[in-house]
Amino acid sequence: MAKKPENGLLIDYEYCTGCFACQVACSQEHHWPAGMGGIQVLEIIQNLPKDKAYLNFLPFPTELCVLCAPRTKKGLEPACAQHCMANVITYGSLSDLAKELGKKPRMVLWSPK
Repeated sequence: MAKKPENGLLIDYEYCTGCFACQVACSQEHHWPAGMGGIQVLEIIQNLPKDKAYLNFLPFPTELCVLCAPRTKKGLEPACAQHCMANVITYGSLSDLAKELGKKPRMVLWSPK
């Protein structure tokens, strides 16, 4: 039986500014071409009444994310968490991150397959 992942990412997308630093850091860490990576920043436009709109950015791990296994084995954070300029990506144990998840409404807990 496969062992369940013990670590993951907590993403507090309320404060994501859409700088794409996490996406760029991931691509550079793994030497992937632009547009390919373990995390993608999704831009979501919500139309509001009176011709107004609200723009959200959501850093979203892809199937390529392995939580930067070579980095985390050395005690380092994944590249996306280290380079997140708004400090919205947190790496840690799933149990610790799950405790934080209930404190705010705009958070996502993610772990690899």
